[in-house]
Amino acid sequence: MPILKAPSKRPQNTALHAWAEETVRHNLDKYTEVMEADPSYVASEVLRPLFRKGIAFKRWAERRISYFIPGQFAGDALTKMA
Repeated sequence: MPILKAPSKRPQNTALHAWAEETVRHNLDKYTEVMEADPSYVASEVLRPLFRKGIAFKRWAERRISYFIPGQFAGDALTKMA
């Protein structure tokens, strides 16, 4: 049983190109097959909690708030990101 839920609607996407170990890519392909989802959806769902829960990332983002979309990383917004 997959940990992630299948996407309910298609969000606005942007391109991301990343290199991964062969075994990671193989497992990603198999996982997306089970989920009946795109690899981009699985990658987004895995990264989202990392950004939300990463204490070091939150601190870094708060110090560099002017580099981000206004309001996206302001104060408590970091803890509310889905």
